[in-house]
Amino acid sequence: MDAFLHFFEVMPVWQKAGWIVFCIALFWILEGYYSRFHLKYKKWKHAKVNFGLLGFVMVINVFFGAATTGVFVWLQESSFGVLQLFESPVWVKLVLSLMVLDLIAQYGVHYFLHKVTWMWRLHLVHHTDKNVDVTTGTRHHPLDFVLRELFALLAVVIMGMPISYYFFYRILSVLFTYWTHANLNLPFWLDKGLSYVIVTPNMHKFHHHFQLPWTDRNYGNMLSIWDRIFGTFVYDDPNKIVYGVDIADHTNDESLLVQLNIPFNKTVKSKKS
Repeated sequence: MDAFLHFFEVMPVWQKAGWIVFCIALFWILEGYYSRFHLKYKKWKHAKVNFGLLGFVMVINVFFGAATTGVFVWLQESSFGVLQLFESPVWVKLVLSLMVLDLIAQYGVHYFLHKVTWMWRLHLVHHTDKNVDVTTGTRHHPLDFVLRELFALLAVVIMGMPISYYFFYRILSVLFTYWTHANLNLPFWLDKGLSYVIVTPNMHKFHHHFQLPWTDRNYGNMLSIWDRIFGTFVYDDPNKIVYGVDIADHTNDESLLVQLNIPFNKTVKSKKS
């Protein structure tokens, strides 16, 4: 187990970038054969703005990773965190760490991104996509991504986890992000069955419905248990889903500059408005 985790600790940047490319390519190809919705759009044109936002995110990720190295050094030297309070096998501590990261850095921050007005204006960019597919997983305003990273760091500090746990979580999170956004037509029984444990493509698509209350449901990324525990889970007929978000439906969802400006665009109303 130690050797397995060490691999993620020393994993070079090019391999991490390669993992992102692999996941996008895999689900891009599968969408071509097993698509859930027949979207009437130009796929490469649609992907352009999402890949543009991915570029910003990857740059931020490199700088953020370098800036937070000191936190992991401090955790190692200080023995701070929940994991230091008990003895258990490595795999137990890893599973607990992944669950806390999924709760705080995925479900938790996602909930606040919908409920806090100024945070929602950043997150709107993710919801303005009117043709949700695998590339929508890359569609985050740069400041939205910074908030997510800060919440992840909070989870790291609370648990006092080693950096290898965090990097392993990031690899899993990338896979789930593209899996849940991919336009995949899984058998209904399989998708709904899996949704009792993990987030599935259909389950997450309800979150991308253009109107409340579904927009404020299914916040999870990997585990669906948080939505079930906190009463934010929904599963209905996927054919009822209409992509986009009604309060910003007039914006150009395929313009990078328009999307970057959405948080500051006064013509885009908040949910409270």
